[in-house]
Amino acid sequence: MNISTLDSEKLYNSFLSGAHEVIKNKNSLNEINVFPVADGDTGSNLSSTMHAIIMDAKISGSVKETMNSIADAALTGARGNSGIIIAQYINGIFLSLMDDEMITISSFAETVKNAVPYAYQAISNPVEGTIITVIREWADAVYSHKDLSATFSELFSKSLITANKSLEATTSRLKVLQDSKVVDSGAKGFVYFLQGFATFLHTGKLDLKVSEEQEDLSFNEELIHGQGEIRHRYCTEALLSADSIDLEALRSELALYGDSLIVAGNNHKARIHIHANAPEQVFQVLRKKGIILQQKADDMIRQNESAFDRKYAIALITDSIADVPQEILDRYQVHMLPLNLNFDNTSYLDKVTMTPELFYPLLEVAVEYPKSSQPNPIIVEKYLETVLAHYDQVIVVTVAKEQSGTNSVFRNAVSKKLREGKKIAVIDSKRNSGAQGLLVMKTAEMIAAGTPFDEIVSAIEKLRDRTNIFVSVNNLKYMVRSGRLSKVSGIAAMSINLKPVVSIDTEGKGSIAEKAFSEKGNEKKLFRLLGKINTQEKVTRYAIVHANNPEKAEVYRKRSVALLGKEPEYIMNISTIVGMSAGVGTVAISYMCEEEL
Repeated sequence: MNISTLDSEKLYNSFLSGAHEVIKNKNSLNEINVFPVADGDTGSNLSSTMHAIIMDAKISGSVKETMNSIADAALTGARGNSGIIIAQYINGIFLSLMDDEMITISSFAETVKNAVPYAYQAISNPVEGTIITVIREWADAVYSHKDLSATFSELFSKSLITANKSLEATTSRLKVLQDSKVVDSGAKGFVYFLQGFATFLHTGKLDLKVSEEQEDLSFNEELIHGQGEIRHRYCTEALLSADSIDLEALRSELALYGDSLIVAGNNHKARIHIHANAPEQVFQVLRKKGIILQQKADDMIRQNESAFDRKYAIALITDSIADVPQEILDRYQVHMLPLNLNFDNTSYLDKVTMTPELFYPLLEVAVEYPKSSQPNPIIVEKYLETVLAHYDQVIVVTVAKEQSGTNSVFRNAVSKKLREGKKIAVIDSKRNSGAQGLLVMKTAEMIAAGTPFDEIVSAIEKLRDRTNIFVSVNNLKYMVRSGRLSKVSGIAAMSINLKPVVSIDTEGKGSIAEKAFSEKGNEKKLFRLLGKINTQEKVTRYAIVHANNPEKAEVYRKRSVALLGKEPEYIMNISTIVGMSAGVGTVAISYMCEEEL
């Protein structure tokens, strides 16, 4: 098809064709992903970016308006290092585009060349021999062939030769790629995009059918890709909206918190990507700059271990309500899905982008009390799909379904993602916090010991009835503010200085185990309950969790050691979601009785 100018419709269809080509090749891109870290998600991230273009971009009256829609969709949906670079390059194309009725070959060449600096400016430390090099060399080729091409199809045919040569050269330009004998995955994704773009320009046809026969990811011990050094644990991203954003100032401020920093966008919307060890600090910066529309923080260490360094044949997944220390999660390679904490018009990720140390001081001055929400079903499906790419057996231990919809979300995801040869069990812990944490710990130990899948599931389902928690609640105002206790009942209870010991019943619902009217009385009754359990069933392990109250937790430790004759498995700050209901200062003891197993 002899296309020599692009109107709004042809421009839009070209981008959609390019986006579709990337999505079709998602799995092959994931398999060669070794830079900047080997976390196997470049294809998924680029696919997400391109899917946003397909879903959200619209054809408008002018090519400039259409390009604005495409750029905005790309920026909003951008994921991952390469996805954000491509989105910023597309944004640069929009900003460089003249407001003409049609895009000519000459003006297109000028635009794609002038857009290159926008992509470079977004990256704090551009690394040549990667996607950014391929973008630049392709744009230079387009510009050099603009006067020698009669049609866009001819222009793309010539410039794609350069793009492919540049892609092939990435292997030798970067040592990590050379060692793994692969090209840069982001650069290859960009070339797939160009190929799809060129297909429409050549045929004039747009085919958006997605193949149902894509190969599954097949990571195994024979893969040649090595495990690269991960200096910063979390691949952290955000979409920020504000009346005025100084991109350069934001880039300088965020550079203190990690590497692989990209700040893309314009003065009203910015997409941020950074590898950080403390993503909560990144978001404390961002929350002061505007409204955080989206955020994520993927654990690259766990992703890398799943792909290249699995300890066990069975994967264990839990949610962030389970209070179990990071050291234990790391020891047993447990996957933890953070739940959502809605606070200050932003949805944070429990324990990841909002930690107890930051949360409780903010809670005291909050105008609107925060709320929690179960994870997005689509996010859970993608999370599960990623784990299933590397494991044939998966056990999920969730917070009590009587307290959250998380268990149902996982069960629905399993029904959609379960494939032949895969085995998945979703266990309702019927518990929360430290009690759920002890069940997760026990499950992990059984996996490490080589216990068969079905035996583990059966044992944990029995053990949850012999595992529980006693929570010392000294101030009911938090339960009232969070909605866990009605205002009328709460005021009545506070008027008589009620300080209950809260536990969980057999179905997983919160219940009052004892009533006290002083802090000393509360503590006395809690340990009386624990002593009774120990006499009747023998407590074999326990943990102490608290809401920013290490001093009281230490008091409880000493009393527990005296009573039970052993140290706790761990002492830790509780989930922000649990803490917002239990309240600052709360201390709880969770216990497990294993002897009848």
